[in-house]
Amino acid sequence: MSVKPTETSKTRTNMRIVVACSAFVASMVGVSYAAVPLYQLFCQVTGYGGTTQRVEQMSETILDRKIKVRFDANVAVGLPWEFKPVQREVELKIGETVQIAYTATNTSKETTYGQATFNVTPMAAGAYFNKIQCFCFTENELKAGETLNMPVVFFVDPAIVDDLDAKDVTTITLSYTFFPHASEKPVAAVAEPVQDSNTL
Repeated sequence: MSVKPTETSKTRTNMRIVVACSAFVASMVGVSYAAVPLYQLFCQVTGYGGTTQRVEQMSETILDRKIKVRFDANVAVGLPWEFKPVQREVELKIGETVQIAYTATNTSKETTYGQATFNVTPMAAGAYFNKIQCFCFTENELKAGETLNMPVVFFVDPAIVDDLDAKDVTTITLSYTFFPHASEKPVAAVAEPVQDSNTL
């Protein structure tokens, strides 16, 4: 003879299922929010997806082998800037530190803010393209009609010649895209309280 589960046991079982499902959904939401910054961190560390590396010092080794670097410039819809490289390409020795520049001009009648994203192609070269200085690390402000000269200091890591996927690369393209960026507005100064004349 089978014993039917009581209403209390059914309720407890249902509550466990609800709690488990809620916990699963919450964890998935948390993972989705963390996915973008974690992916960006992964790309910066590994160079995956053509993400370049940021370093603090120049290479101590310069190889007797040259590589060509081309420069690309793009502006997203909504940002009234003219953005372009000063020179379209350079040829340098692997390990040699080089400085190039881009220029950006605000064609609107008001101050605007932009933030650049970047990548290199072929993607296999991303882990070996090291930037010491770059305008892409910070937000950029341009007043109405202002033109800004923006340097980039970089080198190609000599370790690239030991990578089976990247050792035969002869040309790298460094590409930037500027997007509109909403800068924080200054907090208005708090007005001093007006004294009631009746209290004077």
